[in-house]
Amino acid sequence: MTYIFLEGMLLQASLIFALGPQNLFVLESGLVRHHHIPVSLVCFICDLSLIMMGVVGAAHFINSYPEIKILIGILGVGSLVTYGIEKIRLNKFNLSIDQNERRNSFKATIVSSLVFSLVNPHAYLDGIVLIGGYSTKYLDLNNRLALGLGAASFSLIWFLFLSIGASFMLPIFKSGKNMRLLMAGSGVLLIFLSFRLGVDVYTWVKEIYPGTFELSASK
Repeated sequence: MTYIFLEGMLLQASLIFALGPQNLFVLESGLVRHHHIPVSLVCFICDLSLIMMGVVGAAHFINSYPEIKILIGILGVGSLVTYGIEKIRLNKFNLSIDQNERRNSFKATIVSSLVFSLVNPHAYLDGIVLIGGYSTKYLDLNNRLALGLGAASFSLIWFLFLSIGASFMLPIFKSGKNMRLLMAGSGVLLIFLSFRLGVDVYTWVKEIYPGTFELSASK
């Protein structure tokens, strides 16, 4: 169970390192020290909700329709490979933050946190399709929950790390070379995970449709 929890953390680590709109918003709130802890917690809760939806939702359909497990797994492999290649091919990175920008009220900041977390297609792709799809390799619900909790835990660590340590990390995030190295490493990890999931999908197909690959090979 501990191994699965750590696997979930590793998976989320490879997905969350890309500084998209949500991460940039957390980073900006940390740089200006403006409600940065509540912002981190709201983003974490949103991630946790989406991840649990993916993990638990996938389980409901898989028990009745094992073919869906294969389909979700294939989508997960494709998405992981696509994400990985995009990160490896990243050739530029820009961070622009105006510390003199007018600050919003607490309510407006929380609403913005929800918007950046939920009105974001990548959030659903990561939480429901990628992590939820990856979790289908485990039949037991407790194992899937452990994977999801591990992924969500890394979200919490990452958001707090961004918001609290933002002012110290600004030189790192402004370095294009450092960011390219980080993105490349993240991309390689995603492709490795896609390979592992692909092997599992191959096994599922053989279990549900025995003799499929042997028949194709004979032709």
